[in-house]
Amino acid sequence: MTFTPEPPDPDDDRPPYEQVASSLSAAIRTRKLGPGDKIPSQKELTEAYGFARATIQRALRELEDEGLIVSRKGSGVYVRNRTERPAGLRPYVEQAFASEHVSIDFAGFSSETLHGALQEPIDKIRIGRLTPSTINIRILVPDMSVPQAAPVRREDGSDDPRLRARMHDMMVSFTRSISNTMHELSVLGLVSEAKVSVRVHSGTQFFKLYVINQEDVFFGYYPIRQNKVVTQGEAIEIYDLVGADAALFHYSLNEGESSSGAQQVSQARMWFDSVWETIGRDFDPDGK
Repeated sequence: MTFTPEPPDPDDDRPPYEQVASSLSAAIRTRKLGPGDKIPSQKELTEAYGFARATIQRALRELEDEGLIVSRKGSGVYVRNRTERPAGLRPYVEQAFASEHVSIDFAGFSSETLHGALQEPIDKIRIGRLTPSTINIRILVPDMSVPQAAPVRREDGSDDPRLRARMHDMMVSFTRSISNTMHELSVLGLVSEAKVSVRVHSGTQFFKLYVINQEDVFFGYYPIRQNKVVTQGEAIEIYDLVGADAALFHYSLNEGESSSGAQQVSQARMWFDSVWETIGRDFDPDGK
């Protein structure tokens, strides 16, 4: 089946190259352009979108930087064959909010990255460009009231309640913001129902996991790095879990039921549900 780009939305106020990159990215994520498929030529894309060739070239560079496409000299531009690659989370989160019913399960250290990835789709809901009916977000994070394997003091690897209090405050800040924002969308009538549930567990979270609309999974390991933080007025050298260095790998049901990606999605959903329903304990970011 030949891929035909949809014309740009005249109400879209993003730069033209972002509109083209977003359109092609969505086609790749939804398998309208499958692994190994050839992207239409620059001439064809210029005619389809009505933008200058320089705009098309910049959009393709963006997709190449994201690892979604690869340019083959003398042959053209193709969708990458490998899906188990570092991937950007934000475009997939935004695409999820184009569905009527949105679900996001997150397991990680503080939900900071999730908080950031939600900002753009939330803004688009507020201005009516995205119109989901229901949103259900589950957040699973470690219980910082008990000692953790990290963060710990660098000098002797020992637990420090001040470090745990610092991480607890960060987690509460981000989860409370997510919860309050979803409540606001519901109260304003922008969505029929928006629910955020938070649970904690006693284990150290060495990886981050996102399950988006039960179809796409992103997984990445937290590396442990030396760090220096200030808590309660004192600078402390620590071993820390660093989320910014966690490369995310993408797996999707769209790869086919028997594919390794579909199996990864199934196992991720099973793992999350098992922890959530057994050792996960309800936590209220507002302390109620």
